[in-house]
Amino acid sequence: MVDYEKQFETPAYAERSTQIATTFKIVYGWMAVGLALSGLIAWYTFTSGLWQKILTGPGMTICIIAELAMVFVLSAAIRKLPEGIAYLLFIGYAALNGLTLSVVFIAYELALVQRVFFITAGMFGGMVLYGTFTKSDLSSIGAVCGMALWGLIIALLVNLFLKSSGLDWIVTIAGVVIFTGLTMYDAQKIRLIAANERSLDGTTLRKVGILGALELYLDFINLFLYLLRFFGRKR
Repeated sequence: MVDYEKQFETPAYAERSTQIATTFKIVYGWMAVGLALSGLIAWYTFTSGLWQKILTGPGMTICIIAELAMVFVLSAAIRKLPEGIAYLLFIGYAALNGLTLSVVFIAYELALVQRVFFITAGMFGGMVLYGTFTKSDLSSIGAVCGMALWGLIIALLVNLFLKSSGLDWIVTIAGVVIFTGLTMYDAQKIRLIAANERSLDGTTLRKVGILGALELYLDFINLFLYLLRFFGRKR
């Protein structure tokens, strides 16, 4: 059985420090681009009143289906996709998500949205740092949170019909815990991929970075939304 901690002390790991640093720049650079794009589009969609045309009727459903399709394609076929297509899918997803996130400004006060965003950024940053630099194996946390996520989705669907405030509260707390754990796990996974995959060419490295950016982007957005539900009261 391989000692998990010792893999960080091997000469091969040290030699790939440049590859790790490059991966981190790609991941967090593109994640920042995605968050900024989503935020700008969400704000513009809200302030311009465009949300009334786009997100009423079947518009919201179409956007969500398109987002799910983009995530599936990026996750399942990232290494086979042309690099340019991977970039376009990520940007397209962030843009579409910005449209749907505009409802946040309708449902909650702006001051609360701003406050929760900074709380999320602090929590997310702390979890990413822990996941990146810890020598503890977080794979069990990732597995538990991954399974719990399916339970969370089922509970959300059930509560669409039950409309139970108690179940909604449980789902909200569970969502915060699950995406906190997934943030730590995904940060560690990205580090290990960058450290242990040998001879990644520039194109493959950038595509792996895009996938990592997508995963952490999703963790951040979901953590933000569940914290918003936790702290906020709907208008």
